[in-house]
Amino acid sequence: MEVLGGVKGYQLFAIAIGIALLSYIYTVLTHPLAKIPGPWYTKWTMAPFKYQVITGKRPKWVHALHEKYGPIVRISPIEVSIQDLKAVQQMYHVKNEFRKSSWYADFNPGLPNVFSTTDLDYHRRHRRLLAAEISESGLVAHRPTVDSKVRLAVERIAEEMEERGAADVYRWTLYMATDVIGELSFGSSFRMLETKEETQYIRDLKMVGFAGGLRATFPFLTYITNYIRLPVISVGTEVRNRLREYANQSLGRHYKLVEEQGDDAKLTLLSKLYRANEKDGETLPFHELREDAMAYITAGSDTTTNTLTYLFWAVGRDPAIRQRLVAEIRTLPDNFEDPDVKKLTYLDNVIQETLRLYSAAPAGLPRLVPPEGATLAGYFIPGGITVSAQAYSMHRNPDVYPNPLKFDPSRWENPTKAMKDSFVPFGAGSRVCLGLHLARMELRLMTARFFTRFPNAKPSTLEGFTDDDMDPKMFFLMQPKNQRCLIEAR
Repeated sequence: MEVLGGVKGYQLFAIAIGIALLSYIYTVLTHPLAKIPGPWYTKWTMAPFKYQVITGKRPKWVHALHEKYGPIVRISPIEVSIQDLKAVQQMYHVKNEFRKSSWYADFNPGLPNVFSTTDLDYHRRHRRLLAAEISESGLVAHRPTVDSKVRLAVERIAEEMEERGAADVYRWTLYMATDVIGELSFGSSFRMLETKEETQYIRDLKMVGFAGGLRATFPFLTYITNYIRLPVISVGTEVRNRLREYANQSLGRHYKLVEEQGDDAKLTLLSKLYRANEKDGETLPFHELREDAMAYITAGSDTTTNTLTYLFWAVGRDPAIRQRLVAEIRTLPDNFEDPDVKKLTYLDNVIQETLRLYSAAPAGLPRLVPPEGATLAGYFIPGGITVSAQAYSMHRNPDVYPNPLKFDPSRWENPTKAMKDSFVPFGAGSRVCLGLHLARMELRLMTARFFTRFPNAKPSTLEGFTDDDMDPKMFFLMQPKNQRCLIEAR
């Protein structure tokens, strides 16, 4: 080997590698996040973090780190998880100083929608157009549609219980929520409750959380799958593309009706988007309508499904809670409607407790620290670093919720300010979930009608169903790991 100035080439190479390694070590150890508590490996690599994400264990893993290290913990070289209430309120303040990170664009690559966009002007405009129809007052006109789907879902559950001895409430609440959001968004439902068939569409909805997690965790590989099919990774792209086509077809059919019928067309949650700023000669392009529609049909199905599934299971496991809930429901008039159910305080407490302990979106909601940096939970974090808070941990803080793992609706009879402030199942700040009022309506009505029809409902042991089936997989959304929940009424 050639000698340069008395030093051999391989020695120069070794020296260069050594210098690079020392430089890397120095950079890591002197990084502004170096002093933030956390396991040693999160300073060096993203690998453990990504593994937890793609296996559906991120919320539990992050929560375990909080239990060990405290309210602020480093979970990767570039992300910090925070459970401190004051810091969380600062991160998700309505002023939007902490903007959504690029994770959202990776979760839903391609065109933005009202959920994924990081553009504040885009979000404000779309939210303004969408908010009125899906507000409490706007939903009054849609109550009959929601209740009709709820009633049909209860009938389907009753039929299956009669035929099988138990019913899979996960299946029927998914069909109900899917039909509701379809009808309210496009003027006609997907007819899942009528056909009773598990279509490719339903299979794709069940994969939404996993597919989105793949896309957000491996954005570069996801990009490659647009040209070359890769094992497993391509699932994320294929599910997204099919859901986009479902939205495209459904919206296209209703869009044509709106063009043909004008003001006589059936109002939907998206109607204002069709006529955005018409008097100024400006309308939203079809692709923006489609992307918001896609966000609606995905976010409006799985979230409600999973909350109802865990509610029926948790209430059914505790006879005292079930009896108290049924006793309150029996005070309703024979032909009760949503305004009647809304007055039931214990039913609302049951919903609150389900949303606390089984949040449909339990994982962290990533935000970027503003350019000037910020002091959070006693640590200065420089601009551009990702910070997040997860409902899973906020809802299990024993200082806020005593005996946090116990399903106890009565804790909401006299909630403290800390309990209210820490309750974030729908997110927080200006990006709080648009559909929370619709979700609560569905949860109220379905709970009331289900326990009116099945006052003795409890988990079944049919076909080997056990509590282990309800151990959650948590990608972006929480769902029972075996995607079933068998309930019997005998």
